[in-house]
Amino acid sequence: MTGPDRAADPYDPYSPGAVRDAVAASADPDPEEEPEEEPEEERIPTISEQMSEQLGGIRGLIESSIPVCAFVLLNFVWDLYPAIFGAVGTAVAIAIYRLIRKQPIRHAVNGLFGIALGAYLAARSGEARDFYLPGILLTFAQAAALVISVGVRKPLIGYIWAIISAGGKHDWRDNPALFRTFQWLTLAWAGSLVVRAGVQAVLYIAKQPDLLGVARLAVSWPIYVGMLALTVWAVRRTTRASEALVPETDRA
Repeated sequence: MTGPDRAADPYDPYSPGAVRDAVAASADPDPEEEPEEEPEEERIPTISEQMSEQLGGIRGLIESSIPVCAFVLLNFVWDLYPAIFGAVGTAVAIAIYRLIRKQPIRHAVNGLFGIALGAYLAARSGEARDFYLPGILLTFAQAAALVISVGVRKPLIGYIWAIISAGGKHDWRDNPALFRTFQWLTLAWAGSLVVRAGVQAVLYIAKQPDLLGVARLAVSWPIYVGMLALTVWAVRRTTRASEALVPETDRA
């Protein structure tokens, strides 16, 4: 068969037209034949992760303590009612600031409620010491809750650590070493709360509001910072020790 006849034969697989069609088909496959990737299902955040976002982490805890410091200082250098207005005003200002910046305000609202309750009790009795009464009772209740959580093998410090520092993830429950660490840390925190509330309770009974305010700052914060440092050190130490026991092949 001659060259022109061969090129004109549509049934010849070696004709130039057939070769071009084969090359085009291999270079541009039918997109309909490609397997479609299944969209990844969006993961729903856990309750703890949502709480972590709402609380605002360590910053939220610090902001919630600012109104208390305002009351302590204003009552010490001025009088009861300026201290009440200063504490409530500071709490409202923090909530408005976070609202303007479109940040979670739940912890600020909770803090405002506690400040308002203490301010109401102090204004009703006319005694500055009653401003601290809700905090004293709450601290004793927190200590009791921590002890109970250890008794039922659900240490609250582990859950609080997950909410504030681990984005709401509770991997520590599957780690026996971390579980034991959070057990004794929870008891240590309970003891520190009893000390903090006990000192304030003694001053409350003795009707020493100025010393009570000083104790709120001078006793509470050093104990809190020390316990926080102890918690971070213990958790990281245990975590590093656990990771050292895991073979490199398992980590990969």
